[in-house]
Amino acid sequence: MGQMRRAAVSAPSNIAEGAARSPKEFAQFFTVAGGSLSELDTQVEIALKLDYLTSQQGEELQSAMECIAIKLAGLISHVRKKAS
Repeated sequence: MGQMRRAAVSAPSNIAEGAARSPKEFAQFFTVAGGSLSELDTQVEIALKLDYLTSQQGEELQSAMECIAIKLAGLISHVRKKAS
């Protein structure tokens, strides 16, 4: 669970760090945040298989991560357009 917590904290932390950078660098930090989100998704799958989470908890987490991933993709697109 500690690794899940670190991945969950890493995503917004990368966005915050990127906000102080140029638009091109900011887009890269969004991409890294997306990687942290993917890592968290994998860890949720593993936690489900090991019965550390209930099916309902897993579904709620996966739904929230999917929503965040969609928003993150939109932000990446927007910032990349701004950078070019």
